[in-house]
Amino acid sequence: MIEQKHTEIRDFFIRNSNPAIVQKYARYFKEGFDGYGIETKVFEKQRDDWIKGWKNEMSLRDYLNLGDSLMEQGKFEEKSMAIALLQSEREHYTTSTFERIGNWFGTGIDNWATTDVLCMLVLSSFLKDGVISYEKLKEWTSADSQWQRRAVPVTLIELAKDELKPEVALSMVEPLMLDDSEYVQKGIGTLLRSLWKKYPKDIEDFLLQWKDRCGRLIVQYATEKMDKEYRKRFRKAKRKLQT
Repeated sequence: MIEQKHTEIRDFFIRNSNPAIVQKYARYFKEGFDGYGIETKVFEKQRDDWIKGWKNEMSLRDYLNLGDSLMEQGKFEEKSMAIALLQSEREHYTTSTFERIGNWFGTGIDNWATTDVLCMLVLSSFLKDGVISYEKLKEWTSADSQWQRRAVPVTLIELAKDELKPEVALSMVEPLMLDDSEYVQKGIGTLLRSLWKKYPKDIEDFLLQWKDRCGRLIVQYATEKMDKEYRKRFRKAKRKLQT
């Protein structure tokens, strides 16, 4: 059944592919964009049709198995569909589901966009619904995959829209502050910028503590909404030349 569903998904995307959309998206991916080029409305309508049509024959386990196949063999839209279909099973998530999803970073998640969609639509729900603890997500800060490490701050961005406290968020990203991945740094910086709107003192104190050691993109993204002159406080201190 899983192979049949995968074939159905692939055939649909092939029929609706658009090279112009592929070319449009390609400029956002340094590593290259491996996709079909599907219009958003076309994708969303088919997603809804499949979720409705497969409701009585597909379980969470089935969608995880399908996701394994789509992540390992599929293009961008197939991976996005795996995430969207899994989102429809939110009420059945368990800790094992979270761990299973974590394996996708080793088999198919290979860009910032797929990572961020997963964080927004699926991973944030595990924390919002209390399925996993923050400490469980924090384990990913030591992952080999830069995308799995990026998933930590990007998942928290969704929580920052609600009641995420700065002390929780900062303890989560502290192990990543010296990460050399630009995508991890951008994720951290964006999270800090989101939190700064509500908790400016906490975030500024944290940035002052790290500004001379952390990656420049963290500070750049975190201070993006600050006044130009005020931002200068967070510049990296220049080392004095020894004589």
